[in-house]
Amino acid sequence: MSRRDQIRMTEDEVREYFDEQKVINVASIGPNGRPHLAPLWYYPHEDGVATWTYATSQKAKNLQRLPEATVLVEDGDSYEKLRGISMEADVQLVEDTAEVTRMGITLMQRYAGAKPGDPVPDQLRSFIEGQAPKRIGLIFRPTKVVSWDHTKLGGSY
Repeated sequence: MSRRDQIRMTEDEVREYFDEQKVINVASIGPNGRPHLAPLWYYPHEDGVATWTYATSQKAKNLQRLPEATVLVEDGDSYEKLRGISMEADVQLVEDTAEVTRMGITLMQRYAGAKPGDPVPDQLRSFIEGQAPKRIGLIFRPTKVVSWDHTKLGGSY
């Protein structure tokens, strides 16, 4: 078995990794043809991830022009602890305010430590409802996933 095969995550491990991490780095293509990189909070969605952003942001404009991105999630502070996922994705842009509100609530609940289905505090709902008209939802649907988990090598490389 190759070293590459040894460090590849299974589909279940990829899902677990998305569940435990907090920040994705999204690369879209800017108007000058160069990559535009931006960090975003996210939540796991189907086989990919979802988030929201201001509709006037550069990344939103880029994704409206070309709804494709590369998403990176990684952690580890030494070689033998490196773990990560790079995902090429088609991007679905969500403009329906009610759905963007739902996405914003899901996102903010996750970062507040709430569990799916927990009640949404009125103050949070009010804040999200005020933000949603200015934002769009982004759903990243993977077309290619590359993963690595160097902890599987047991400290050797």
